Amino acid sequence: MAKLWQKDYSLDQVVEHFTVGEDYLLDRNIVNGDCVSGIAHAEMLESIGILTEIEFKSLRNELVNIIKLNDRGKFSILPGHEDCHTAIENHLTSVLGEAGKKIHTGRSRNDQVIAAIRLYSRAFLIEFQRVCLKLTSNLIDFAGTNSNVPMPGRTHMQIAMPSSVGLWAGAYAEGLLDDLYLVAAAYNLNNMCPLGSAASYGVSLPIKREMVAHALGFERVQNNVLYVNNSRGKIESVILDALEQVMITLSKMAQDLILFSMPEFKYFSLPVELCTGSSIMPQKRNPAALELIRAKASAVSAFSMQIKSIIKGLPSGYNRDFQDTKAPFIKGLNVGMNCVRIMDLIIRRVKVNEKKLLEGFIPEIFATDRAMELVGRGIPFRDAYRQVGCSLDTLKDEDPYEAIRKKTHTGATGNLGLDSSRNRIKEFESLLETEAARVEKRITGLAGFKVLLFKPEQSV
Repeated sequence: MAKLWQKDYSLDQVVEHFTVGEDYLLDRNIVNGDCVSGIAHAEMLESIGILTEIEFKSLRNELVNIIKLNDRGKFSILPGHEDCHTAIENHLTSVLGEAGKKIHTGRSRNDQVIAAIRLYSRAFLIEFQRVCLKLTSNLIDFAGTNSNVPMPGRTHMQIAMPSSVGLWAGAYAEGLLDDLYLVAAAYNLNNMCPLGSAASYGVSLPIKREMVAHALGFERVQNNVLYVNNSRGKIESVILDALEQVMITLSKMAQDLILFSMPEFKYFSLPVELCTGSSIMPQKRNPAALELIRAKASAVSAFSMQIKSIIKGLPSGYNRDFQDTKAPFIKGLNVGMNCVRIMDLIIRRVKVNEKKLLEGFIPEIFATDRAMELVGRGIPFRDAYRQVGCSLDTLKDEDPYEAIRKKTHTGATGNLGLDSSRNRIKEFESLLETEAARVEKRITGLAGFKVLLFKPEQSV
C-alpha cells in the first residue's frame, strides 16, 4: 500500500501506528472536500499543459466516482493509507495509471489537507449559521408569545424587579445574534484558498492559484505561501472560538431552564420525552440534555485551547504537530452543531407555567418601582432609595402585568423591540443564503451535482 512519501524503505509498524493515529478515521469527513479540490487542481493543471484534456476528464470522472462511493460508505481509508489523500491518489493511480500519478503535481499534502479542511469548515459554518438562526427565530417567537407573561427578575439569584418571559427569551435571542457576528467573521477568515502554497514555499511551475480559488468558490487566494501552513490550526481555533461564544450563550440558557424547571420554581416545564430517568428512583425526570449542553460548552472551550496549545510554540512551516489539531476541531464542530439543534428542540417544546411565575411576585419585587415613583414626584433618588429600603414591610402586592407594561423605553418589558431582532435575522439569512447559493454553484460546476462537504454523522 503505497504512501505519498514512499521511497526505498518501509516504516516500522509501531511508528506507523503511532503516527497515523485516528487520522484515517477522521478523514472520512473530508474525502468529498479533497475530491472537489482535486478536480479544481486538475483543471488548472490541464490549463497549463501538465495534463491532457483526456487525462483531466478521466481524473474528474474518477474523483466524482469517489465522492459517490464515499456518500454510500463504500470508499475505504485504511490505516496503511495514513489519510484520505493517500487513499484517493492510490485509487486514481490504480484505475487511471499515469494520470493518477500526475495529479499531485504542484501541490503538497500540506496545502491539500488545508484545502479540504477549509471546504469542510465552510460547509459547516453555512449550516451552523442556519441552525443558529432557526433557534434565534424560535426564541423570538417564544418571546413574542410570552411577551406579557410576568416573570420575577433576579440578581444574585434573589428577587429583584418585575420582568417577563418575553424579556428572558429575547435576551438570549439577541445574544445569539451577536455571537453570529463572530461566526460570520470566522467564515470570512476561513474563506480563502490555500492551494498552490505546496509545502510552504510554492512551486517552480506557472500554476494559476486564482483559477483554483475561483473554481472552489473561495473569496480569495491566501496570498503568502508560508503563512498558509502557519495558519493551519490558527483558523480552526478562531472558528472554535466563535462557536465557544454560541456555547456560552447556550450554557447559560441551559442553566436557566434547569433551574427554573425545578419543582421549587416550576416556571417552566420540560416535556417528559426530552428528559431521562433514574435507574433507581422511579419518579425522576432529569434534564440530562440541558446538563450535557452545559458540559459540552466546556468541551468546545477545551478543544479550542487544545489546538492553540499545539500551535503556539511551533516554528514556521509545516510540522507534524498539526495533525493533532484535526480531531479536536472536527469534534468541536459537531458538538456545537448538535447542541444548537438540541436547544432548538427544547425551546420549541418547553411549557410556561404562568401561575407559578405569578407566585414569585412578592411585594418587595416592586421596591425599585416604588423608589422611581417617588423620584417622579421630585424626591432625589438616593433619598427615595433609603425611604423605600427602610420601610419594606409597608410594600403591598401590585399588578405584575401593569408593572411590566409600563416600562416602555427601548428594550424594556413593555417595549421588547422584537421586530429589530426579526429584521436582523432576515438580514443574516439573506446574506447567508446568497453566499450559500454562490458556493454551491461553484462546487456543483466542478462535480456536476450537489456535493455534501459537511456530514456531522461521519465524525469520530
